[in-house]
Amino acid sequence: MKNFPILHSKRRWLAVLLAAIAAIALSACSPVRSTNLVDRLIVPTPSGPGTFNYPLNQSAYSVFGYMYEGLINENGLTSELEPGLAESWEVSKDGKKIVFTLREGLKWSDGEQMTTDDIIFSYEKIYFNDKIPSGLKDNLRVGMSRQFPKVKKIDSRRVEFSVAEPFAPFIRYAGGIPILPAHILQEAVENTDADGQPKFLTTWGTDTDPKKIVGNGQYRMLSYTPNQRVVLERNPYFWRKDAEGNVQPYIQQIVWQIIENTDNQLLNFRSGDLDTLNVEPEVFPLLKREEKRGKYTVFNGGPDTGSVFVCFNLNKGRNAQNQPFVDPIKSRWFASKEFRQAIAYGINREAMTNNIYRGLGAPLHSPIPAQSPFYLSPEQGLKTYSYDRQKAKELLLSAGFKYNSNNELLDAEGNKVRFTLLMAAGKKVREQMGTQIKQDLGKLGMQIDTQFLSFNTYVEKLRLTRNWDTYLGGFTGGTEPHSGYNIWSVNGTLHSFNQGPQSGEPPIKGWEVYDWEQKIDDLYVKASQELDEAKRKELYGETQRIIAEQVPFVYMVNPLTFEAVRDRVSGIRYSALGGAFWNLYELQITE
Repeated sequence: MKNFPILHSKRRWLAVLLAAIAAIALSACSPVRSTNLVDRLIVPTPSGPGTFNYPLNQSAYSVFGYMYEGLINENGLTSELEPGLAESWEVSKDGKKIVFTLREGLKWSDGEQMTTDDIIFSYEKIYFNDKIPSGLKDNLRVGMSRQFPKVKKIDSRRVEFSVAEPFAPFIRYAGGIPILPAHILQEAVENTDADGQPKFLTTWGTDTDPKKIVGNGQYRMLSYTPNQRVVLERNPYFWRKDAEGNVQPYIQQIVWQIIENTDNQLLNFRSGDLDTLNVEPEVFPLLKREEKRGKYTVFNGGPDTGSVFVCFNLNKGRNAQNQPFVDPIKSRWFASKEFRQAIAYGINREAMTNNIYRGLGAPLHSPIPAQSPFYLSPEQGLKTYSYDRQKAKELLLSAGFKYNSNNELLDAEGNKVRFTLLMAAGKKVREQMGTQIKQDLGKLGMQIDTQFLSFNTYVEKLRLTRNWDTYLGGFTGGTEPHSGYNIWSVNGTLHSFNQGPQSGEPPIKGWEVYDWEQKIDDLYVKASQELDEAKRKELYGETQRIIAEQVPFVYMVNPLTFEAVRDRVSGIRYSALGGAFWNLYELQITE
């Protein structure tokens, strides 16, 4: 699973294409290079698109980063805000109003004019629409009132956003969301189906002709072959030009190659059929040695800004058939803070760092990355969980667990402690992590069953059925903590450890919100309202203390980020924050 902070999401759509999750046969997905078109960039993705409808997308893997642009962009090296569709913006003295001015002559990828009417439509009719489920709502609601910003058209090029309460990340969230075409989608939003639901919910599925999907970004879709590839071509109506007046982006085509298994991605890259590859720790020495011969460069971006973790299902609710999402016996285990802490002490993350990540990283302690000014370090008081099997056993015994003559862990009622760890298949590092977790917890007398699912099935099980015990997953991250609010809001779409009812869903019988869970939510809201950076740091520090104490997620390892890119691609300015292609518009291919 991935977290998609609004403004940061553009570069992550590009960066996550390079991560692998699941496995399919190599013969079914071999890249095809055109001998007539060398000006194309071929990048691997571990999963095909789940939808062509941006607000409805729930997958970490999508083509939207190529196809859409926000009013403002974020520099992938500095995090500074830069003009996008808006050429400028002006913030009021009290910080409660922002006026964006669009560039002149903006057009959609079908040649139609883009105006502030499209902005009003996108926010008021789609993003603020309760009948259209979208994780963006979590980050757009402001303050304790949870109201959306107001959006007002000034003229065809100027639009005003306003909030009733102070909102520290206001500019980033008002300006970072893709704008959608009113002239194409308005009818689908306004009309309903036989069930009274907007037809928009069934619009632009992956069965739609890709050429009919309209965007305003650097590229537009040319073709889609399920389980094989998406081909995108340069958008002839994109606004950007270089200093000499040349149209950008320079690269004519992007081939988004679906290769679900990391080993197959590696084979394709080494054979020259891919232009880029996310470099996993176990292959780093090999690829680094082959740089010169392979005509590529392995870039080191430093520590990742995302997180990898084991998550517990703390949901006490029941499904429509009145069956509990989690076996009540297991639910009692997971609800015990001592049980969760024992697992945190029982996983040897130092060994994981050295053995699986080849020492190219460090144990992870917080959902907020160390690069963020809001990070609370262990030296500043953040609770950590170094490997300590004896401490883990003491916590389990204090919580009423016991051991039988075979050293198997039992609960107070004599039930053997056995549960399933769910994972997305195909990514070797994650599979190795799952194996180690199984072994480490086995030393505590627990039996862990690992279950591997294809990425889209994995996401569906986590978000829709809520029928799982624990999972090994990850979220992307950023330096602005509010980008993770949809994880920590009790109503958030990524609040996976206790997922409540989402937009359009009926209430969940038996669903309960823990006091500490609500406290984190309240602190995130309060921090978003605080304009003093030092006070914001204190508030986010408190959230990190609660998270470390309650451990709804057991954080694993913070790896260094490596990416290999062919030398024929020039202009790369790689960073962990932006990835290799945050400045795609200025990259060039030379043969």
